[in-house]
Amino acid sequence: MLFYSVFKRLIGKEIVVELKNDLALKGTLHSVDQYLNFKLLDVQVIDEERFPHMVRSSSSRARKASVKNCFIRGSVVRYVQIPPGELDPEVLQDSTRTEVAKEHASR
Repeated sequence: MLFYSVFKRLIGKEIVVELKNDLALKGTLHSVDQYLNFKLLDVQVIDEERFPHMVRSSSSRARKASVKNCFIRGSVVRYVQIPPGELDPEVLQDSTRTEVAKEHASR
């Protein structure tokens, strides 16, 4: 549950999610569940040239993502890029220690 609590703190922040098929999506984190499924809003495709089917051209020549909002299943996520300064390493280390202590106490 450690990573779940970390991602819950990032709701409303902009993140980049890279999928196992190399597609990277940038958007605002709307929600995350205990399976690390993500819901993103205002989605942008990072590498439009590699994934042209994910981008559409409007009449004003502005290229926009074909998908505005998306649900990403946790099992297809390779990496999540967190904005610098959004995560305090000391808090993460303390949370990790607490989590490990709970596991050892339950044995």
